[in-house]
Amino acid sequence: MASATGIPQHPPTNTDNDGQGDLEPLLGRPGDASQREDAPIIKNLVIGTGVLAEAAGILLVASVWAAVFLNGPLILFSVHPLAQSMGMLVLIQSILVLQPTHTGAQKQVGQKIHAGLNFLAFAIFAVGVVSIEVNKFKSNGAHFHSVHGYLGVIASFWLLAQYVIGFTMFGLPQLYGGEAKAKSIWKYHRTSGYILLLFLCATVISATKTDYNLAVLGLKLWAMIVIAVLMIVGVFPRIKKQKLGF
Repeated sequence: MASATGIPQHPPTNTDNDGQGDLEPLLGRPGDASQREDAPIIKNLVIGTGVLAEAAGILLVASVWAAVFLNGPLILFSVHPLAQSMGMLVLIQSILVLQPTHTGAQKQVGQKIHAGLNFLAFAIFAVGVVSIEVNKFKSNGAHFHSVHGYLGVIASFWLLAQYVIGFTMFGLPQLYGGEAKAKSIWKYHRTSGYILLLFLCATVISATKTDYNLAVLGLKLWAMIVIAVLMIVGVFPRIKKQKLGF
């Protein structure tokens, strides 16, 4: 299996003593963002700065869903913001749950949860994309009508490529010349996933300037910027330098 953050399906099983490198986040001391041996994996969601990203995801869903249901009427187009905000929340969970793992056993459990959450997030994003395309087809609406539309298309293809490469890299490593060569590109796949998260945050922010938001939802630009910053601050300090190959 694979993911937006590119964690391998078959992590090494001899990493119970990975050393300080695999425990050191980008910000903080070694172990600050690492799962404890006896801790349930669900605690990974709020370790260190993770609680900020968790809060950001919940705030995003609460803001968007409240705006949709309080500023009706509910139409086919409404599915798009509902689905995309929920997709972002699920995607954040998939990242947060796996980042603190550092032993072979932890990574194996985390990967299964991570892969399932990523598949769910992708399915939810797909629902959002399909809903807006069907709506535009039925109403003869213009495509690429806003910056958000352009960013959304790029994000959709980027997500698809990220998943396809990830799934084949770990499920069909022979396509890359064998498992060893496939593993050699893990760091690029992971890095791409984190950059994609930044791009998705920008896509969310750009939605505040769409006609639908300005006329119906009324989501504030400053509020989406704050949510995006919290999400980034919550995720990026927990990145393990060694997992990126640096």
